[in-house]
Amino acid sequence: MLPATPAAEAASLGGSRSSVSQQNYQARRHEFTFIRTPTQVRQFVTNGWLVPVRGNGDYALHAVSFPYARPEVKLFVERLAQQYRASCGEQLVVTSLTRPTNRQPRNASPLSVHPTGMAIDLRRSWKYACRRWLESTLLYLEGRGVLEAARERRPPHYHVALYPRPYAAYVANLGNEERGEYYVVHGDTLYSIARRHATTVGMVKQANGLRNDRIYPGQVLKLPAR
Repeated sequence: MLPATPAAEAASLGGSRSSVSQQNYQARRHEFTFIRTPTQVRQFVTNGWLVPVRGNGDYALHAVSFPYARPEVKLFVERLAQQYRASCGEQLVVTSLTRPTNRQPRNASPLSVHPTGMAIDLRRSWKYACRRWLESTLLYLEGRGVLEAARERRPPHYHVALYPRPYAAYVANLGNEERGEYYVVHGDTLYSIARRHATTVGMVKQANGLRNDRIYPGQVLKLPAR
């Protein structure tokens, strides 16, 4: 989940109507159900579409009514919490996960994705170093197109909407890149891939025998040796 971006960029965590709309669009693109009731939450858990999120030595849950989430969300929380604790010395605290629509707070947006199981709320630390690390990391991942994050004030927390398929591909690529491979995800271009890996479009095309610039999600590209 590294590296971090400058803390000054944290202003982009302000949130917006367009950000909420994008989160809702991603939920529908994933064909996620907006869960209506606690009974439906239990049905999703039974079917394996939501998994228990119980906490461990790196993170804890506080006042979470429905401690379940999409499997990729659990993976995200556990990976983030491990790095967070190693970086700033305290547990990450999760304050909300899946919320059925009939348990949403009054001020919740009608476009909220909490009912889909793809959203997480994280408590905002009193420590500046911890806030700086977390905000920088969220911004980095937002730049990778795997989530949308916003800093909320009442109560102080970070709202994160994770995009499961892009995030799963991002994690898979962490291992692929060690083998000199890259898994193409939605929004990638040869230019963005080449720039990210300190190479050129021409070298990527040559390494993969490409005659044009067309690539598609799910394609595995060989990365040129640096």
